[in-house]
Amino acid sequence: MPDKTLTCKDCQATFVFTEQEQDFFREKGYNNEPQRCPDCRAARKQSRNSGMGNGRSDREMFPAVCAQCGKETMVPFKPNTSKPVYCKECYQARNR
Repeated sequence: MPDKTLTCKDCQATFVFTEQEQDFFREKGYNNEPQRCPDCRAARKQSRNSGMGNGRSDREMFPAVCAQCGKETMVPFKPNTSKPVYCKECYQARNR
């Protein structure tokens, strides 16, 4: 399967979709070719990882008291009395 030249949907630049990349996409079960050039893909990933556009930066947080150590903490769900709530440190210690 030869390399393919594609056009980025964001910046309109052409980029090469190599034979090795095509094999990788096929192995992963991706049915579509990439629509963005490597630079635009990296910029989009950076944008998602920096909290922009992922919905987490404006996530509502709720106050709670850790059931193990008693420390006040904030959690991304409304706590109820039927299940214990743990601070980050106690939660991580319990799940190791």
